[in-house]
Amino acid sequence: MAIGEILLLVFVFVIAGFLGVELISKVPSQLHTPLMSGTNAISGITIVGAIAATAVALHTEGMLSNIMGFLAIVLAAINVIGGYLVTDRMLGMFKKKGDDKK
Repeated sequence: MAIGEILLLVFVFVIAGFLGVELISKVPSQLHTPLMSGTNAISGITIVGAIAATAVALHTEGMLSNIMGFLAIVLAAINVIGGYLVTDRMLGMFKKKGDDKK
């Protein structure tokens, strides 16, 4: 990879970080739970992308790309599961004490 490509990728990463901080800081506290639910759905797409990238890497690259692909799948799955657990816990705070019975 050329140095110009690496600098472009770092630039995009830094801009995305600043944009994320600005967007999240402007969200009112009442919207955090719905926003988190939407983010969990997007994270599910990350798992699909990690699986697709790993499938391509299995046929074209060496062992390092296989390990990185597996790691990407595991970390994306942890992100989705943890996000849904946190969302469920946050939604549980809004339930009345007698609503637990189904």
